[in-house]
Amino acid sequence: MIGATGTGSVSDSGTVSGTGGRYIRVPVGDEAARWAARGRCKRVLFVVHNVTSATRLLDVLPLFHDDLGIQLLATCTGSSAFEGGVDALLAETGVPVLPWEQALETKVDLAITASLGGQLHRVSGKLTLLSHGVGYNKTLATPDTGHRTPDTGHRTPDTGHRTPEGRASAFDSPSGANSAVEPTADMDTVAEPDRDAQNAENADVDAEADTNADGAPAPKAESAPTFASNAPPASATCPSLRNDPAPGPAPVFGLSPDWLLHKGIPIADAMVLSHPEQLDRLRTACPEAATTAVLAGDPCFDRMLAARPYRERFRKAFGVRRGQRLVVLNSTWNPESLFGDGGGADVFPSLLPRLTAELPADEYRVAAVLHPNIWHGHGPGQIRAWLDRALRAGLVLVDPLHDWRQALLAADAVIGDHGSVSYYAAALGLPVLLGAAPAGGGLDPQSPVAQFVGAAPRFDPHAPLAAHLDDLMANHSPLPGPAHLTTSAPGASAALLRALFYRLLDTPEPERPALLEPLRLPPHQRPFATAPLRVLTRVTTDPYVVHLARHADPWYEPAGEGHVHMATPEDTRDPGQLPLTDVLLREAAADDLRFGSPEQWTAEVLARHPHSSLAAYITGPHACTVRTRTGRLLRLTGDPDGLDPGASASALHAWLTAGRTIEEALETGLTVRTGHTTHRVRVTIPTTGAGADMGAGSETGPGTGADTDSTT
Repeated sequence: MIGATGTGSVSDSGTVSGTGGRYIRVPVGDEAARWAARGRCKRVLFVVHNVTSATRLLDVLPLFHDDLGIQLLATCTGSSAFEGGVDALLAETGVPVLPWEQALETKVDLAITASLGGQLHRVSGKLTLLSHGVGYNKTLATPDTGHRTPDTGHRTPDTGHRTPEGRASAFDSPSGANSAVEPTADMDTVAEPDRDAQNAENADVDAEADTNADGAPAPKAESAPTFASNAPPASATCPSLRNDPAPGPAPVFGLSPDWLLHKGIPIADAMVLSHPEQLDRLRTACPEAATTAVLAGDPCFDRMLAARPYRERFRKAFGVRRGQRLVVLNSTWNPESLFGDGGGADVFPSLLPRLTAELPADEYRVAAVLHPNIWHGHGPGQIRAWLDRALRAGLVLVDPLHDWRQALLAADAVIGDHGSVSYYAAALGLPVLLGAAPAGGGLDPQSPVAQFVGAAPRFDPHAPLAAHLDDLMANHSPLPGPAHLTTSAPGASAALLRALFYRLLDTPEPERPALLEPLRLPPHQRPFATAPLRVLTRVTTDPYVVHLARHADPWYEPAGEGHVHMATPEDTRDPGQLPLTDVLLREAAADDLRFGSPEQWTAEVLARHPHSSLAAYITGPHACTVRTRTGRLLRLTGDPDGLDPGASASALHAWLTAGRTIEEALETGLTVRTGHTTHRVRVTIPTTGAGADMGAGSETGPGTGADTDSTT
């Protein structure tokens, strides 16, 4: 028995790799029966490799809600290089966490994992394997050194699990735990191909798939549904997937014997697949494991599909205003990713500032979704340090655990790579530009992701960015592959997975419907760049319209017809810009005692910066108070999701410098054009506060931030 504390390492003597820590005593442990209030529960263990795999387990955890006969447990294998964030994420669930050593010694009824790290063959109970991405697509030559490999680790016959003498299997349940049905036509899936036409084509594969690793016939389903192990190949309905595998490729992570077998025996009792094309490749790569396959959809994608009606709410949460497009920058974690510097061209360092500098701030909102392994591999503080300039220019850094799916649902376009997030974006029908992809392999050439990478348009680092994105969206036609191959059971994963889990537990499934947790509404992220903005404006007549384009921290002057002025938040990181600015900005509550009041702050800041023309105190998403150089105090208001108040202030500045008067603005308001969107800004005199009306007359100083009504 391994001690209650300390860390272990893999060795032939039977010591165990993984995290150390104190053994827990309740609800499992040597004396748990004495202390646990409910000690007769069946035990379900979530086996975590890193944060990425943990998030996929959290997708299915709600399937056990409200069942007083189930005790949930969690453990971390300690097998990942990316261990950061795991403890905090598991603590957030409130589920008891066992040290890996104790988990291996504890009898459980069902273990669920979304990775293949650690000595999974040593876990007691039935083992279910989920994917932690969009299927199985990447090649990886060998398992991690020091963890389970084809010739290391020792599950012995006396443990009673996954040995030639007595293999625990999803089929062992009398009810047929592997009997998750293939989706039917009423689930909007591919039509069932002609079975007779396939029998001859697949006879050799089916013959292998219908035997266990020891050559014995695999148990057959006793009921009518079609089992995954007997499902027809996806190539029958997806001709593009009929290509023969390339000779001698590197093993596909999650589909090859290197990863799925221990001493010739499948490690998992049930391997969950989301689409029959994965089963085709599994049959070819590792027929011994094909008998454990279960088609049960994709719960991650199902949560996105269920949340599609709330797209506009998500857009507002990310601070997207009317007339703006949300561009999501996405990167997976490896050196050849968009964020990585190990590919042919390191695109990211030049792309990031271009997104906020070239794309007008009132026409585009930019968000970044970075893989959790980037966050926890380099450290959240380092990520924010690398992205500091972009964040100050308005970049939204999306929570990589809770909010990345909502960002895709809110997006208008994605710039990404070969990771799962970009593929999910394409499956949702979004236009995707590939900024990076593996040059020398790294993907199974037969996989849907590889085919997507081959067909998706490429990002051109030399093209003008706004024109590049305009062309992408104008000419976009969704690729059929991602939408078709992500899942063969859209919306059905909850029912299929819960049925599988409870069959493996050999316990009746609850009568209530199986439901996944809805995606949360992200906290509101009000866009307010602290970087200086260069503002290009021109005023046209008949009728009077202020055309405006703001660029955050650009490397060069904005191109186009008109006049350029600078608008700068008072709390900019570079205070040397303040004496040069035309429009001074501040965002705070109207009753924030630190600034006295909007009237006091605007007077104070204009006195401090005598060359500035206008000061704007932004009190919310739809209003601001502005003071001109001559002391005139005005209120600009509009629709909450219309023009940003800071842009309204710049529009007033342009109006006054073009020779128009405050009286005209008070009478007619302002009409402001950003890109293809027209906004209405109301201009009024504040009814309270010192200096509410300090005289009339023609003004030549700028007016600030406003809320606007917008029409597209």
